[in-house]
Amino acid sequence: MSRYCEQCGKAKKACICRWIQVIDAKTELWILQHPSEVKRAIGTARILSLSLPNSRLWVGEDFSLHEEINHLLAEPGRQTWVVYPGEQAVPISSLCPQDAASATDGVRTLILLDGTWKKAYKMWQLSSNLQQLPSVMLDNVEKGNYRIRKSPREEGVSTVEAGFLALSVMDGETDKYLPLIDTFNKMIEFQIQQMPAGVYQKNYGAS
Repeated sequence: MSRYCEQCGKAKKACICRWIQVIDAKTELWILQHPSEVKRAIGTARILSLSLPNSRLWVGEDFSLHEEINHLLAEPGRQTWVVYPGEQAVPISSLCPQDAASATDGVRTLILLDGTWKKAYKMWQLSSNLQQLPSVMLDNVEKGNYRIRKSPREEGVSTVEAGFLALSVMDGETDKYLPLIDTFNKMIEFQIQQMPAGVYQKNYGAS
């Protein structure tokens, strides 16, 4: 018998399915996951893919020749943005729901890169098809709650937090997406509870 949940892929003891709430998102979300993230116990991409029925998740590093993605990108009426703070990125707050809705009669899509800053940068550099898309940066970040995984950037957030922030702006409905953060926080608290006494404070507590 497998030690892992067939739905969320995490160890059954750490299964997150009990906390998942399904959300009907207006904007389609694509998650491009670096292979190194697939087996991470504290990975958050599955929260998004399980909570959002119209989301998609692909694993890889170079998506330039990914047939399914390129086919979807070529669909008439689809408008797609990549959440990545590149040189040409515009603040996501500049894409208010009214502007985004009037931009196309088709599907609105956001793409998230799931990986460390270093891995996400490599995915971006390798994937020429992503570089041809408009990019947006999250200018509505206050402070992430990824307390069990350090980021080299103070404003660094987890993939699920990035999805929450981006969708809240695109759809103009922050409260609607709060269950994503609720599930995330419960997962973090569970992981902290599994740590030996003093380990969390030593490695992740305030210095």
